Amino acid sequence: MKPADVLSPRNKVGAVLEVVHDPGPRRMAVARILWEGQEKVAVRWNGDDAHPLGHPVVRRQPTWVVLDEYVARAVEERARECEAASPTSIASGYRAMALDEEREREAAEWSEAAFREFV
Repeated sequence: MKPADVLSPRNKVGAVLEVVHDPGPRRMAVARILWEGQEKVAVRWNGDDAHPLGHPVVRRQPTWVVLDEYVARAVEERARECEAASPTSIASGYRAMALDEEREREAAEWSEAAFREFV
């Protein structure tokens, strides 16, 4: 189950506001969630094919562990660093595209053509 889809316990979790870092199966995901009406940093272990719900699970529902404030900031900061360095992050994708000169040239040509259509 994807971290963005974990909304349990329903009486506590109002929404997953942002998945800060999702490194994939059997790894720890970090998110900012709405917990009892307040933004909190929470973690959970992603599942895999054998255990799709991940951990923790309460009453057969995947749930979050809300972190105390004294560790929340450090965990969130490190998760953001890991996400930025991840080969699957959006930032990494943009870096790869920027280094691809052929793709950059094609994108520039497309953008210029699209702009001319609207002018």
